[in-house]
Amino acid sequence: MTDAGAQEADVVVIGGGAAGLMCAHVAGARGLRVRVLERANRVGKKILMSGGGRCNFTNTGTTPANFLSANPHFCKSALARYTPWQFLELVERHGIAWHEKEPGQLFCDESSKLIVRMLLDECARAGVRIDTRCEIGAVDIGDDGRFRVAAGPGRIVAPKLVMASGGLSIPSMGASGFGYELARRFGHALRPTRAGLVPLTLSGKHRERLADLSGVSLPVAAGCNGQVFRGAMLVTHRGISGPAILQISSYWQPGDALQLDLLPDTDVPALLARWQAGRPAAELKTLLAELLPRRFAQRLCEVWLPSRPMRQYTPAQLHRIAALLQAWPLVASGTEGYRTAEVTLGGVATDAVSSSTFESRRVPGLHFVGEVLDITGWLGGYNFQWAWASGHAAGMAV
Repeated sequence: MTDAGAQEADVVVIGGGAAGLMCAHVAGARGLRVRVLERANRVGKKILMSGGGRCNFTNTGTTPANFLSANPHFCKSALARYTPWQFLELVERHGIAWHEKEPGQLFCDESSKLIVRMLLDECARAGVRIDTRCEIGAVDIGDDGRFRVAAGPGRIVAPKLVMASGGLSIPSMGASGFGYELARRFGHALRPTRAGLVPLTLSGKHRERLADLSGVSLPVAAGCNGQVFRGAMLVTHRGISGPAILQISSYWQPGDALQLDLLPDTDVPALLARWQAGRPAAELKTLLAELLPRRFAQRLCEVWLPSRPMRQYTPAQLHRIAALLQAWPLVASGTEGYRTAEVTLGGVATDAVSSSTFESRRVPGLHFVGEVLDITGWLGGYNFQWAWASGHAAGMAV
């Protein structure tokens, strides 16, 4: 590939999502000529759909413990150097009203479009050029060490290339494996990828028992592989969803045991003892319906907990009832996959990437930011904060 007719830039950013736009405007503000190449028809599509259209743009409680990675220390430097409070300052500078929905979770009062507009305004102020509907062809390195990118608008030559192409989640938004392919081509190892923050599916009798309860929601504590998350569980036509399930899905894989505490923060043995002593004639299903959705309580008693008046249970039977309510052994068969997953677990291994500059240790000038790396946050604004922090670090380093 020759340079005749090629366009010159200082930095090419592949991917116009959260991390890519953050990196671009930070680099542009330093006086660099920045080009953003986005495959979709518009930038920031996942930002637009996030938080029910209001964008949970950060979490003020963000710590490295809120992320999954083969190297849990990798994210520490970037998160420490660009905090949620710094992004919030940017939001407020643009006059975007926000609120705290759950502890630490910050949302736009109006629309996620305002976050995208803010990033585009910052890019425009920094002189960043953004090309959408831009298919990337060959990416090579010339004898001078500069990257040569064949793209929609032609060929672009730059000494710095930032991969901000995201993961595999929600392909309808333009997600692809391009970033992984390019990383592998340049000698980077990949950690196995799978869908994260995704609904779980049921099959066979497990699905049949719950299918007609679709739409029923209740608070649970979902546990798997030593991790527990509290929040709502939603029964769906195909399985279970809701915040607690999405969270635990990142720790669950087929074959893993899944425990659901249906009465979190309740001393269930003591509760059953009080019911037996104080309401001996009441049936179990009637009493459970006071604490759980009625239809769900009835199904529990139809399938797992034969209902009878409380006075008729032996101590051993009450013990078994308590154990089941505190660790309901629902067997999940799989996930809804990348189609509905909010994130992609795994990705570019971090051992060959600098945690301070996000530059490849194998290819000078090549940087990786955001979801393409083997760093995945919990539900609740953590993944956006990782996008801002990693994008900012790379934008300051290119």
